[in-house]
Amino acid sequence: MGSLKQPWDAVRARITQAAQSCARSPGDIRLLAVSKTFGIDAIREVAGYGQRDFGENYIQEAVEKIQLLRTDPVTQHCVWHCIGPIQSNKTRWVAEHFDWVHTIDRLKIAQRLSEQRPADLPPLQVCLQVNIDGGATKSGVSPKDTLALARAVAQLPRLVLRGLMTLPDPSPDFASELAVHQRAAALFANTASALQLPAFDTLSMGMTGDLEAAIHAGSTMVRVGTAIFGQR
Repeated sequence: MGSLKQPWDAVRARITQAAQSCARSPGDIRLLAVSKTFGIDAIREVAGYGQRDFGENYIQEAVEKIQLLRTDPVTQHCVWHCIGPIQSNKTRWVAEHFDWVHTIDRLKIAQRLSEQRPADLPPLQVCLQVNIDGGATKSGVSPKDTLALARAVAQLPRLVLRGLMTLPDPSPDFASELAVHQRAAALFANTASALQLPAFDTLSMGMTGDLEAAIHAGSTMVRVGTAIFGQR
């Protein structure tokens, strides 16, 4: 057994326990392993245990890894998620190499991704990043502007709008974590109701420290790095 099997199993057990404690099915919650700054050996190891979704923040580093791992029999079927900020000069790399993008917060970036997505690849699956707690230094569309951006992005070819992503500031306790995640869940539900898109099914929220509260609030995808790979 490799060095990452126990922590990966422990995260999966946390997801299962959290889901069962609020009468949800663990199978409804997708684990996204955040592999930024870790090498291909660590990714190969975790992929060997059955992990398929991997999240990367740094685009150039990620593309180098993806190119190496696409032809590896262990990792060739992995799904790659861009969960970091995207500058205009990096959209082509994202459009050509990733399967998902979680961090769209303005129409310009979505338009560039749509234009640059190769025709021979499946549509890019995208989420809008929402600044749910109003952090002054954080990326994300404001809650009040989310629906308008969602309507515009949903019209773009070569993209499929899948849902929302949030990255709130750390909260001091479970109740505070739950409260901010519940605001995101309510926004997600209201947006889904307004859009009526069959593929709008993803609420990407919760990380190593707050995944239990996120699952209780309704997260469908938790992004976990440290608890699997260790400290960076």
